[in-house]
Amino acid sequence: MMSSFGRITEEIVQIVWGLPLVALITVTGIFFLIYSRLTPFRYLIHALRLLLKKEGDMRPGEQSHWRALCTALSGTIGMGNIAGVAMAISTGGSGAIFWMWIVAVLGMSIKFFTCSLSCIYRKRDSKGNLLGGPMYYIELGLGEGYRYLALLFAACGMIGCLGVFQANQLSTLIETQYGLTPTTTGILMALAVGLIARGGIVSVGSFASKAVPIMGLLYLTGSLFVIYVHIEQLPNVLKSIFTGAFEPSAAIGGAAGLSVREIIIVGTKRAIFSNEAGVGTEALAHSTAKTDEPVREGLVGMLGPILDTHLICTATAMVILTSNTQSETGILAVSAAFEQTMPGFGTMSLTWIFLAFGFSTLVTYAFYSQRCAKYLLGNTLGEYYLWVYLFFLIIAPSWNPQTALNLIDIAFALMTFPNIIATLFLARKVRNSLHEYIRS
Repeated sequence: MMSSFGRITEEIVQIVWGLPLVALITVTGIFFLIYSRLTPFRYLIHALRLLLKKEGDMRPGEQSHWRALCTALSGTIGMGNIAGVAMAISTGGSGAIFWMWIVAVLGMSIKFFTCSLSCIYRKRDSKGNLLGGPMYYIELGLGEGYRYLALLFAACGMIGCLGVFQANQLSTLIETQYGLTPTTTGILMALAVGLIARGGIVSVGSFASKAVPIMGLLYLTGSLFVIYVHIEQLPNVLKSIFTGAFEPSAAIGGAAGLSVREIIIVGTKRAIFSNEAGVGTEALAHSTAKTDEPVREGLVGMLGPILDTHLICTATAMVILTSNTQSETGILAVSAAFEQTMPGFGTMSLTWIFLAFGFSTLVTYAFYSQRCAKYLLGNTLGEYYLWVYLFFLIIAPSWNPQTALNLIDIAFALMTFPNIIATLFLARKVRNSLHEYIRS
């Protein structure tokens, strides 16, 4: 049954991730770069300063710029940056990394607009909490006539943010390393995630603001050591990334007979999976920021692709390609590279880093999926959706990893369409807010 389901999801992925979606994301990113006159990029230093700025307690929102960014990053810095990169190389070859870089640059401009909108359009629920994200800027910004787009986003967000790929990859690593059965791992993950997620966004943000910096630094330190040991391979690897982007036969890894078009699509999919630019999930996290200047959160949000794609994803790609472990599947490719470089210690250390990465993503995704469920089903029924989320953490480890990834790819594609369309319609609102912010 699962094999049939896998074939069906693969066929759907081929349809929804065709050239139309790739073109939509690319053209939108380019348009936003031009439309904003590159202003967001000229304010990169200002964006970094905002991370250290404390907003007053009286400002609307639930957490600081720093915690909002860490919450968003905890949802992206994880399996997408590690296992997702490995899947990109095994599927599209080293050339796919080049297109991941390009899409991440465009993603910065998209994130600036979506994260600004997430704070421009917020409303309070029955308990007085501010709610924001794509569903709300579609409903409040475009009006009731476009609410079907908000409902589509919320429905797909409930599925796309289930964390099935993360749970699948974590259980694979733990089974390989410690012999723990996938079901046991799933149950343990569900219990741990449930304890934190029940505390809401404040609890999630508090956890993320501590976990993200620590696990990011540990992973980068280990990656740099692996790259240093194989430094003689680096020139050839870099060459294969640039040449493989336009000439598949010059790439390292990848399936035989790929076309440039297929490599671009693979790179785009994995870039979107790694930084979620355009998908809209990041806007859910940034909508919780404590600020009355929405543009500030847009500037902070655009830092995400730099950190998770240009930094973490690049480190992962260099580790796999310089160590020549791209033949392994998913997360095991990075594990093999670490163990090859640090025998007896590499896999063990990486296992714990992966656990932190994957767990933080699962915690954030619990917030994302439940926020979407509350919008679609109402606050009362939405509260119970957490149990559905936890149930999928238990069963996902037994799935085929490609099937788990296909499910996310489908949902992300269907979330991207309404989110990008709404953002294009509301772009003028962001640009006007940006001009007012600059003048002030």
